[in-house]
Amino acid sequence: MAAGGIHTVIFLSFVLALGFLLVILSCSLWANWVPFWSTVAFVLAPAPNALFGGLAGADSFSDFNNAYIDFGNFLTGALVTTGIAVPVLLAHTGIITTAAAGMSLAGGLLIYGTMVTYAAFFHTPDDDDF
Repeated sequence: MAAGGIHTVIFLSFVLALGFLLVILSCSLWANWVPFWSTVAFVLAPAPNALFGGLAGADSFSDFNNAYIDFGNFLTGALVTTGIAVPVLLAHTGIITTAAAGMSLAGGLLIYGTMVTYAAFFHTPDDDDF
């Protein structure tokens, strides 16, 4: 483990469990499992950056092509926006309560923030070829 240690992993595990607890409680307390769909967007949000980040590099037209990185950032932004908008929209239309939307939104943001923080702490850059 590079920059973080075991204490960082334990703290991030606790925050991730707290995020999932908030989402599950937002569904089960009001017996409506629709808010769980926003969690799917938050869980899938880091995937485009992870997938398309490795595809960027030099090609035959330019020295460095970062179109893949830009597309991954676009998809990540779309998924995060979807994860935020779904509980707000469901609460606005009356499908779920405002409290359930708040708990689902807070839990989803904790889940996404945990994954991004883990990637920031334990990312090992590949360009150490000096």
